[in-house]
Amino acid sequence: MSGQQTKLNFFFFQSTSLRLAALVSSHSLDCLRHSTASTASWTLKGFGNDAGTYCSIAFKVFISFPPKTHLCVLQTSKPVKGSEAHSLGLVDAVVPANELIDAARRWALDVAERKKPWVSSLYKTDKLEPLGEAREILKFARAQARKQAPNLKHPLVCIDVIEEGIVSGPRAGLWKEAEAFDELLHSDTCKSLVHIFFAQRATSKVPGVTNLGLAPRQIRKVAILGGGLMGSGIATALILSNYPVILKEVNDKFLQAGIGRVTANLQSRVKKGKMTEEKFEKTMSLLQGTLDYESFRDVDMVIEAVIENVSLKQQIFADLEKYCPSHCILASNTSTIDLNLIGEKTRSQDRILGAHFFSPAHIMPLLEIVRTQKTSAQVIVDVLDLGKKIKKTPIIVGNCTGFAVNRMFFPYTMAAMLLVECGTDLYKIDRAITKFGMPMGPFRLADLVGFGVAIATAMQYLEHFPDRTYKSMLVPLLQEDKRAGEATRKGFYLYDDKRKANPDPEIKKYVERAREISGVSIDPKSIAGATLMQFTSRACKLTEKDIVEMIFFLWLMRPVGLGEGMLVKASDLDIAAVRGWGSSVQGRNSLLG
Repeated sequence: MSGQQTKLNFFFFQSTSLRLAALVSSHSLDCLRHSTASTASWTLKGFGNDAGTYCSIAFKVFISFPPKTHLCVLQTSKPVKGSEAHSLGLVDAVVPANELIDAARRWALDVAERKKPWVSSLYKTDKLEPLGEAREILKFARAQARKQAPNLKHPLVCIDVIEEGIVSGPRAGLWKEAEAFDELLHSDTCKSLVHIFFAQRATSKVPGVTNLGLAPRQIRKVAILGGGLMGSGIATALILSNYPVILKEVNDKFLQAGIGRVTANLQSRVKKGKMTEEKFEKTMSLLQGTLDYESFRDVDMVIEAVIENVSLKQQIFADLEKYCPSHCILASNTSTIDLNLIGEKTRSQDRILGAHFFSPAHIMPLLEIVRTQKTSAQVIVDVLDLGKKIKKTPIIVGNCTGFAVNRMFFPYTMAAMLLVECGTDLYKIDRAITKFGMPMGPFRLADLVGFGVAIATAMQYLEHFPDRTYKSMLVPLLQEDKRAGEATRKGFYLYDDKRKANPDPEIKKYVERAREISGVSIDPKSIAGATLMQFTSRACKLTEKDIVEMIFFLWLMRPVGLGEGMLVKASDLDIAAVRGWGSSVQGRNSLLG
């Protein structure tokens, strides 16, 4: 293989991976095809010096393998590495990078001299299942696509094109491919995905930081304070990328619980076949537990992930300044607290920043890097590099209330709370938002994140924006009854042993109590002369479309107030929404643009 782009009909390589992302056009599919199905693909170039990168706008390219093979790749948009591609038959050979050109020449000459067969794979059918079985596979794939992406058209189009090639032959499949591709190319979804593609690659370009010629310093060891849900998730993300990690807790019980969470995260990968037992043991060996700061003396970065308590965090950072080396980066995973306040009792404000991960931290792809006026450019460059190495998409945000994601998230949640107290069934809201395209509704998400974070965020909003915050007591009332979300098996939903969420009829009494405290009426006699609260209380009759528009209105308006120098560029907010919140990119352009 070669890290430099090489194009010899069937050789398209980048680094050590074969990128199955819009590599070939209809005319070159014959060089890779191994049966009769066909799919659409195209190449988007114009990436500056990154000549070996390609972008799939509508969908990934799929070679006409048995439906089980290419549908698996199709539904997951999974890049296939060289060795796996070879085992699947997608490429004819895998060779060392320095031998690529010579090997390709020899192969071509052997074909020309008839030493190797010239295989017109477009017409091969030996890898196809019988037609009846293939159709059953495609039927199942359609059901899965509708379930996983109910608002997206292109996964279903991919399946239709594959079926056309299987049923009607390769030429018919190629014609359908061309027609389908042209239609998808002009869709809003395509435009949005193009926007997100470029926006994601622009997040690491920070004027005044990344254009100063600073090289990232190597981070060899990371320490984490707090082994709770977030701390253990961050530790998991780091050791999965081969970073040695020290996990500190206040006592052995909490420490063992934190290590247990990391173990469970990795065991889940083993059960799913994503990790071998040998790899599991090797990865776990990178984690070291401790109850004191003595082992912090040679760490290059510390990430604090304790509860949202200002005085506690201030004491921790004062201690870190004493025990950590002078070059060590001091980061907080806080989602709500002013970083200047956290570092107030230190003399190291230039190496303090926020490293805000999202739950579950080893899975969610976004990393908010929060800088203060005093954070050095070198520290930002270092953490940008770390974020990429642990497979996160980093965005730079300013030290403002809620940063980027929570700054949008709170109005979204607030609107949902308001509708519930005005008479809309909360489970209906979650269904409407999920149907719209979000991974889950606001109440299911609140359960997943935990009410502690929700209340801390709400308090920050009430303090900084009292005139534009609706104060609902619904979450505090639930928390008083020890219902704190999924972690306690009770929140807005009830959770069984498999963490499956089920509606709880008891939730109505909490809604009624919260409504009484707020003084919301749900039966106004007329709209004329009614207060906004009374007018909104007609929410009990809202359609799903109404719910979506009312929930997202505040969310879409919130970015207008973010033009306070807190973001490098408008498109960063789109990445924050998509990568940190799971927002659908269907039919959307820049939130600020």
